[in-house]
Amino acid sequence: MKWNKKLGMMTMALSLSGLLVACGEDDTTNNDTNMNDQMEETMDGNDHSGMDMSGSGDVPEGLKSAENPTFAVGDTAVITEAHMPGMEGAEATIVGAYDTVAYSISYDPMHGGERVKDHKWIIHEEIEGAQDDPYEVGDEVEVNAEHMSGMGGTTATIDSVEETTVYMVDFTLESGEEVTNHKWVTEEELSAL
Repeated sequence: MKWNKKLGMMTMALSLSGLLVACGEDDTTNNDTNMNDQMEETMDGNDHSGMDMSGSGDVPEGLKSAENPTFAVGDTAVITEAHMPGMEGAEATIVGAYDTVAYSISYDPMHGGERVKDHKWIIHEEIEGAQDDPYEVGDEVEVNAEHMSGMGGTTATIDSVEETTVYMVDFTLESGEEVTNHKWVTEEELSAL
């Protein structure tokens, strides 16, 4: 009788352990799947979900205000490109306007992980030891900006080059989250109200 009772208790304990392990594996699998989905979204070139949306308002040394921007400080405009979910269509208030060269870049984050492709934008003044002339597609540069976690200090490849006016903007995401001093949107990514 004692042996049957012990055997029954051991069987029940093993069954419960197996159930708990199975539940844990399901959660892990779901978390891994969610992480993979988020990484795929980040890699699509238009969704930068790891982005530091708000900034300090500080600008890189040597960056000059635009003399005659299409949108002046204090103007409002509509954002026509989505660097992150909920950004496209948002009404933005212009905080700063600067004439410079904007680059989209691809790089491997400092903390590891998947390569970030076609990140928009860093500007010429955010390149460590930048040369006087604009860089060209395919050039490699050291990034001195942390728009996304793991970006600062990386060696990036230039994907595209645009001489343009870039804007620092405040806006509200579809979720209701307020974003202040966001860097950067280009003139081509804004339209008049």
